[in-house]
Amino acid sequence: MKINTILQGDCVEELKKIPDNSIDLIFADPPYNMQLKNALYRPNNTKVDGVYDEWDKFSSFAEYDEFCAAWLKECKRVLKDTGSIWVIGSYHNIFRIGNIMLNTGFWILNDVTWYKTNPMPNFLGKRFTNATETLLWCSKGENYKKYTFNHKLMKKYNGDKQMTSVWQIGLCIGEERLKGDDGKKAHSTQKPEELLKRVILSTTKQNDIVLDPFFGTGTTGAVAKKLKRNYLGIEKESEYISFAKKRIDSIKTFFPEADWQEEEKQKQDRISFELLLKEQIIKAGEILYTNKSYNAEACVLADGKLEYNNQVGSIHKIGTIIQQSPSCNGWKFWYITRN
Repeated sequence: MKINTILQGDCVEELKKIPDNSIDLIFADPPYNMQLKNALYRPNNTKVDGVYDEWDKFSSFAEYDEFCAAWLKECKRVLKDTGSIWVIGSYHNIFRIGNIMLNTGFWILNDVTWYKTNPMPNFLGKRFTNATETLLWCSKGENYKKYTFNHKLMKKYNGDKQMTSVWQIGLCIGEERLKGDDGKKAHSTQKPEELLKRVILSTTKQNDIVLDPFFGTGTTGAVAKKLKRNYLGIEKESEYISFAKKRIDSIKTFFPEADWQEEEKQKQDRISFELLLKEQIIKAGEILYTNKSYNAEACVLADGKLEYNNQVGSIHKIGTIIQQSPSCNGWKFWYITRN
């Protein structure tokens, strides 16, 4: 499979050409199906630069749902068992997509709110100003637990504070916003690099492959390159591909965070209560005691379990019974006397 390239064509058909279990991360920014039927105008009668592109138009919700089910099915197939997927959307589509993702077997890990610090005003004054979009971050399924999440790395990135699921990031403006020779936006929904930076930095390792099936003008590819990750894009429109290639080819420097790596968790040796009996540190028949708050005692059985008031269980289970709590750390709960 060729990487660091853009495949031109329909996303579903191009996804079918990608091998099974070959992608580490997917970021998808699909059409929002905004259903804009008429142009919007500001109070000064100038036209709002909204999303009027043909690729955002579907004949019905059923057609849109069928389209999303098709590309999500292929995304699940190409995603590694250790991988994850992000899908971004607005109130127009994210709830439909979330339902389809669950029906496809994905498991939602987080819903991240992108809070736009500079949202477009509501010119008609008939609704609240829409200042957010939602990102769904999902593993391949409920039992796929080995996905990448760089918790400590993101804490470092966030000024030594745990990063929350609300991201305050401005819309893509200024020099970052790609424009054509006519001065108009190259793409109506170009995402800010900071958004993709957080997505890729948090859920990939260096040299991982990041797939974007709706590549547009290449924000995902540009950020992946700056973070020393590989990318694979799928895009239908030739004009967008031209912008994306020029943008990515011009990158000569990396983000400082490109070489950051998640600290490996230190594995600690674990000792079982049964081992204490085997080594005769504690013997069957001995009595364990609680503190004065509970004033209870239990007998150690030969199999390492405890007996308390005709109930048998582990040091943790009997502790929960005495405490009347959902959990208990038996190692800290029980005491034993020694001469």
